[in-house]
Amino acid sequence: MQLQNREQDTAPYKHLSITDINQYNSYNEMTKADIVNEISKTTGIEKANVLETIEKFMEIVKDSLASGENVYLRGFGSFIVKTRSEKTARNISKNTTIIIPEHKIPAFKPAKVFMEDVKNR
Repeated sequence: MQLQNREQDTAPYKHLSITDINQYNSYNEMTKADIVNEISKTTGIEKANVLETIEKFMEIVKDSLASGENVYLRGFGSFIVKTRSEKTARNISKNTTIIIPEHKIPAFKPAKVFMEDVKNR
């Protein structure tokens, strides 16, 4: 079962070996564990303390957005609550029209400095 899932996950990369795929993923993805390791390595703070701090940060951001407050981090960006307006959609399988009510979604808006840094790398 695991082999089948592994093959399905790597289907677009048939011409690459598993090692190549893992290297590709490591260059293009960063997990929370990677962030904890990097912060711990560069600051000398224990991984457990770094993880606890990151978890608390994410909890505060989620709670703030859930209560309708935006979170602004100067030089990095803003975690904001956007309101999506009501819209009409179609259920293709039943060939019916449905109305999706107005709802709120979390969003991230990067700061100009952040955008310039990403563009120039």
